[in-house]
Amino acid sequence: MYQLITRLIAESTLQTVEMVAASSLIAVIFGLPLAVLMIATRRADLYDLPWLGRPVGWVVDALRAVPFIILLVLLIPVTRFIAGTSLGTLAAIVPLSIAAIPYYARIAEISLQEIEPGLIEAVRVMGGTRWMVIRYVLIPEALPGLLSGLTVTAITLVGASAMAGAIGAGGLGDLAIRYGYQRFNTTIMFTVVAVLILLVGLIQGAGTLAVKAVRR
Repeated sequence: MYQLITRLIAESTLQTVEMVAASSLIAVIFGLPLAVLMIATRRADLYDLPWLGRPVGWVVDALRAVPFIILLVLLIPVTRFIAGTSLGTLAAIVPLSIAAIPYYARIAEISLQEIEPGLIEAVRVMGGTRWMVIRYVLIPEALPGLLSGLTVTAITLVGASAMAGAIGAGGLGDLAIRYGYQRFNTTIMFTVVAVLILLVGLIQGAGTLAVKAVRR
């Protein structure tokens, strides 16, 4: 019995890690450029194109306003189109990523917004292009905040991935529902909670170390 529980916990933990890692990576790949776009298009010393950045911000906020459990259901046709199925770990990555992209974009935007304007002006005065400002000033200077935002996003995705178990997405949430709740197995329920807490602690610890490293 204990061997079965151990095997189920190990498999589900691996699935959760896969979902969170893949969704976090996708959130950075698409969310960071969105944040840069929103910042750069409203700064007079960069592109000053508010008509472009504002609609992007509206879309980002609209996606963030939709509760994740509703987003899961709404995106089932999209998930089936992309992943070929609406069940399993691969399918769960689609709604998790779509939820994480606008979430991380806003966090990254706040970090980029805190950059000292004088640094940007200095690069522009020395003949630096707009792209050089983004590449060598905005992103490097905001890196600690960007990493902190990624840590918060990953932790949020741990909870969201557990919620995705309600529709058969796999992972620890699915295990807790199928074997813990539906079969009244409190041992599995408490074990899943303990593993989720451990995952969150590991992610927070790794994120804190990464931020300290880049600040040095």
